[in-house]
Amino acid sequence: MSANPRHFFIIGAQRCSTTYLYHILAAHPQIEMAQPVRPEPKFFLREDFAQLTPQDYLAAHFDEAQKPLLRGEKSTTYIERDEAARRIAAWYPDAAIVISLRDPIARAVSNYRFSRDNGLETAPLDEAFYNEAVRSQQYDRARFSTSPFAYLQRGRYMDYIEVYLRYFPREQVHIFLAEEYVGQLAGVQAIYRALGADSAFVPPNYAQRYNASAGERDPLPPKLVAYLQDYYAESNARLAAFLGHDLRCWAVK
Repeated sequence: MSANPRHFFIIGAQRCSTTYLYHILAAHPQIEMAQPVRPEPKFFLREDFAQLTPQDYLAAHFDEAQKPLLRGEKSTTYIERDEAARRIAAWYPDAAIVISLRDPIARAVSNYRFSRDNGLETAPLDEAFYNEAVRSQQYDRARFSTSPFAYLQRGRYMDYIEVYLRYFPREQVHIFLAEEYVGQLAGVQAIYRALGADSAFVPPNYAQRYNASAGERDPLPPKLVAYLQDYYAESNARLAAFLGHDLRCWAVK
């Protein structure tokens, strides 16, 4: 193991299988993940951050007696906050930035249902989506670090990736599609490989499901599907060009 573990940060996106990602990384013997998994640490968004040091971070969220090869944190609001990117880069300029993405329409529906199931949302799904521009600004900023109602905007992934690319070189920003690794050993091992861990390791939990919302597979009304496809067309095209990756796996089934 390493005297100076390398750090990585799973910054998002919300409802993109990041809890699954956390657990398959935590299962690896060369990796120590920040505790707790919930609520997320969000250390780099703390209001008293200016008074804190890297030693405070390690003491708060890691077992310093361990000497793993890699240390990682999952805080999925980081992707939406410029100050998180700036602060991470200041302390850990060589860190790997890990981003998990999924079909943005499926992500938005999952996000809505998570908010509904946790008592944050009372509006019908179509109303929440069509009126997001106004509703996403109406939330308790003292309680939430990001808007719980920005269901659609949160899926315009390149808007957020471009912010992190101002602070980290492209080779340190690792983007994975949930459709290509969740429950798939080869995909999981590719993530280990990208982070520099032993990719031959087989996590015993790779086929397990985490944090799934009931009803995610319910069909959407055709009118709403058309609206969402149009909403994401330009954003998805930008992402596909950036990744050099065919995103037709995101076509609505």
